[in-house]
Amino acid sequence: MQLSNLKSTDEVEIEGKTLLVRADLNVPVRDGVVSDATRLERIVPGIRAWSERGARVVLLSHFGRPKGKRDETMSLRPIAAALSRLLGRDVVFEDECVGPKARRAVDVLNDGDVCVLENLRFHPGEEANESIFAKDLATLGDIYVNDAFSAAHRAHASTEGLAFQLPAFAGPLMMEEIGALQAALEDPKRPTAAVVGGAKVSTKIPVLSNLISKVDKLIIGGGMANTFLLADGIDVGSSLAEPDLVDEARRITVLAGEKGCEILLPIDVVVAKEFKAGTPARVVELDQVASGDMILDVGPRTVDALSAMLEGCKTLLWNGPLGAFEIEPFGDGTFALAHHAAALTKSGRLVSVAGGGDTVAALNAAGVAGDYTYVSSAGGAFLEWLEGKELPGVAALTRGTG
Repeated sequence: MQLSNLKSTDEVEIEGKTLLVRADLNVPVRDGVVSDATRLERIVPGIRAWSERGARVVLLSHFGRPKGKRDETMSLRPIAAALSRLLGRDVVFEDECVGPKARRAVDVLNDGDVCVLENLRFHPGEEANESIFAKDLATLGDIYVNDAFSAAHRAHASTEGLAFQLPAFAGPLMMEEIGALQAALEDPKRPTAAVVGGAKVSTKIPVLSNLISKVDKLIIGGGMANTFLLADGIDVGSSLAEPDLVDEARRITVLAGEKGCEILLPIDVVVAKEFKAGTPARVVELDQVASGDMILDVGPRTVDALSAMLEGCKTLLWNGPLGAFEIEPFGDGTFALAHHAAALTKSGRLVSVAGGGDTVAALNAAGVAGDYTYVSSAGGAFLEWLEGKELPGVAALTRGTG
């Protein structure tokens, strides 16, 4: 995939043109009101810029999983209303995304107007990537823009098929996301470190296998670390672990050594008998984990060691928490390391790129997300990029009709 072939909307004249913009408007909605507008806030600058350049901006998105049928609980109407408030201007909403009604709604737009079409997934052709559905969407616009990196790992009609029907360009958020990941993975300032956390090794084997050839230091945290500790012969008590993947953990460790990547595991841990708020917890050395103990966070000596390691790094990539941060006090390790990385970033000594739903939630809980070099709005797409996979939505932009 030649990413140098990506073209941005800065390179094309858009005044008087209708832009079909694939955005990701899949945000939390409670009682008909958007409860977290973070993802919308990130696309607003691009929408505003296109509008000011005289384009008619038509936004396409999925929302939820309606399985190819109309479901009013998954309508984009409340998201259109939230966008209107964020933009400080009227946003047209049309309750169809193809057909005569959608056509009429687009035809009456003036230059600079913004319109949201209804949930693409109300039609089975979207997720099936049917060419006829992509062609129907294409009749509504002059130019296709994909600004939804977070949906780029899906080969759907609006994320891939449309790129072959119209001149295709990458939106500013798409360019931002790709640029940040390339800077952290493909051409980073060295030494480089990565934090990979999460519950299970089984979900992150491709990520670990790819990263050991990309980074100098690989910090493994969360429940995943317990499987690696087991592989080292350490008793993890009643902790979440995957004994059947011990050999896989050993394979990754050996391969990392061959590639010059150092794997860092906890050297002390926080344990408890139950995984619930307010349960008594204590810090123990690895050889002090009792049979009924659950490892739920890294200990202070681990945080100190990892913080000292980061002092010598130039680039940090973060995906996944070090512990069960959602419940006190098992977020202390994640929050402490997050604060240290943020301080290094603010001082200009570290380029820090983070992504994934749990990671973003942890950084927000720590109050440092705004201090990182870049925090990705993507989940699955971020993970697949870390795995070294080609993302259909990105690849299509390099091979489409743009």
